[in-house]
Amino acid sequence: MAELSPKQIVAELDKYIIGQDSAKKAVAIALRNRYRRSKLADSIRDEVTPKNIIMKGPTGVGKTEIARRLSKLVSAPFVKVEATKFTEVGYVGRDVESMIRDLVEASIIMVKNERYKEVKAKVENLVLDKIATIYCNTKKQEDSLFNRSIEEIKLDLQNGKLDNDIIEIDVKEQPKQLNMMGAGGIMGMEINMADLVDGVMGKTRRKKKKLSIADAYKIMSQEECDKIIDLDSVESEGLRRAEQNGIIFIDEIDKIAGKGSSNGPDVSREGVQRDILPIVEGTTVSTKYGPIKTDYILFIAAGAFHVSAVQDLIPELQGRFPVLVELSSLSKKDFEDILTLTENSLIMQYTKMLEVDNIKLMFKDDAISEIAKIAEIENATSENIGARRLHNILEAVLEDISFNASGDHPEIEVVIDRDYVNSHLQNALREFDLKRYLL
Repeated sequence: MAELSPKQIVAELDKYIIGQDSAKKAVAIALRNRYRRSKLADSIRDEVTPKNIIMKGPTGVGKTEIARRLSKLVSAPFVKVEATKFTEVGYVGRDVESMIRDLVEASIIMVKNERYKEVKAKVENLVLDKIATIYCNTKKQEDSLFNRSIEEIKLDLQNGKLDNDIIEIDVKEQPKQLNMMGAGGIMGMEINMADLVDGVMGKTRRKKKKLSIADAYKIMSQEECDKIIDLDSVESEGLRRAEQNGIIFIDEIDKIAGKGSSNGPDVSREGVQRDILPIVEGTTVSTKYGPIKTDYILFIAAGAFHVSAVQDLIPELQGRFPVLVELSSLSKKDFEDILTLTENSLIMQYTKMLEVDNIKLMFKDDAISEIAKIAEIENATSENIGARRLHNILEAVLEDISFNASGDHPEIEVVIDRDYVNSHLQNALREFDLKRYLL
């Protein structure tokens, strides 16, 4: 985080998201402010809280992608939740505190994966020895003349030659978790009853399972890593990161922004806002790993706000999201850039996938321009689904090629130009022409 200035953060986001400069600037500043806060004296640091952000704009223009890429950029714990999934206390559904527990889980998994990478080399030889021994014993039972050495088997394992062979191993049993719905702090917490019993009895439930060697290697590596890493330190570090660096993206917040609803399906709409308020203001939430303060978590809310307005949120909640950025609808030029300039662009994805079946796609500039124009028109004349419209159009354009390609033929070059696009989108284009005459 220390190495990235706001301009550098925006430059990284530009690789994946086209346009939306104001939103990128807002999140870049919020991210840099976290680094600035970490360098302050303790007496001042505790007073500095994140400036939460509301993103307003139609679907498919990059709201979620900006938040997700931001979290990946700095390896910050990140969860996306939908405001419509929560209900006011007293109604059946998820309580708002579950978003904090989800963040803690994501943070601990992130730390655990980092520790796994650190110790994986230490356990690799041990796991290979165990698998080679199991494989050797299995083969000897099946064939009394089998006489390969453990070292020969280990060499084949390292080269991946035995990945699809089946062996039987003892694995830790994963009991189903119970979702305990109740009052107070445990509402929505998942309780694993079998783990509680095993903890009292001092044992771990295990069962025999037949798996491919590739899958067995993953499971056994994880179990051996668990023996080495300090799970207590993993959990404490996970809690710390969630508390200090966590990002929660609350989508569809406009769906709970109605005013004056007190009956029918909207009965808990304003109640959900009031339940979210203390989480955003700063409170302490109980999790199975310990309590976590929410004061320094960055909250990014988003919604289309085409029916309701940001001002329809309760004033207290609005005040906790001081930064409001509006994302614009995508233009023809934006669609062209999305198709060609972004990392792992859609054009490149489809080209690489069809190369597997010996099809070499060549997209002409006029084809890309035509696809972008159609996407812009269709978003304007029907539902505006943003960049997702490109998936719809490209699937229709490449449907015949994708269906007929089989890989059992020599390489075929297919040129996609404007005429090809129009001929494969005749129905859609006919609809556009009709809509010109509709009032």
